Amino acid sequence: MVHLNRLLTATDLSAPARHAADRAALVAASVGATLDLAHVANLAWLDKLRRLLADIPAELEAHALDAAREEMDKLAAILMQHHGISAGVHVTSGPVVPELAKLADGMPADLIVLGARGASFMRRLLLGSTAERLVRRATRPTLVVKQAAHERYRTVLVPVDFSAVSQSAIRCARAVAPDADIVLLHAFEVPFEGQLQFAGVDESMIHRYRIAAKQEALQKMEALCGEAGLSPQETSLVVLHGDPSQHIVEQEQEQDCDLIVMGKHGEGVVEELLLGSVTKHVLAESQCDVLVSV
Repeated sequence: MVHLNRLLTATDLSAPARHAADRAALVAASVGATLDLAHVANLAWLDKLRRLLADIPAELEAHALDAAREEMDKLAAILMQHHGISAGVHVTSGPVVPELAKLADGMPADLIVLGARGASFMRRLLLGSTAERLVRRATRPTLVVKQAAHERYRTVLVPVDFSAVSQSAIRCARAVAPDADIVLLHAFEVPFEGQLQFAGVDESMIHRYRIAAKQEALQKMEALCGEAGLSPQETSLVVLHGDPSQHIVEQEQEQDCDLIVMGKHGEGVVEELLLGSVTKHVLAESQCDVLVSV
């Protein structure tokens, strides 16, 4: 079982980024974890001013950081008022990814929480290189928040491939959403199905292979469920033939999920999660929050 003792939320102080702070506060309150808020100020504009004007006041950078701290203190006060959580405040400047990684490592944080939209790097989270580098470098679970946090997570979708990473994803799902129902999803392909079709093998024979592959996957799903200690009453097992990217997004809607948890490395569904097409598709097309486990 993964224990969340400390959460770190990165914010650019935009209104959309508030969703991430609210969600982090909800999770922290539900599992008894501490919460830290981090803001990495982008002072590139100051360097540009210095190149244009030689007499820029030396204290301008300090004033900018003080203003950011004031806004962060206001956000911390709002979280205390709404969620009863006392959040630590951290304000720094420099390259976003290295600064956040250094802060997370120094705490150390058990979970990093990011907003899916924002005024700066948050705005480019889903498709931008900043977020890709941040998630790639993450050595701890990272939660991408898309929706306003009105309540605790109710239904969590966990795509699995039966590798060790599947167990890690399940543990993360239970840690972040201990009271939620869990839907385990496995999308499979028949080995060499394309070659069989190209060779003219009868479709009925291929269909029999699919049935056998699905039955084998269901048996593995049941074994995985038992190994993870999941209650049958709180767990749904879904095995589907076809493209995992499409099935993940479809099942998110069909199962009314508010969180998707996917492993960082593995086989099949999650083999190239961080850099491959599955992750980019799910992050871009899903409506709910996405948690990348490690």
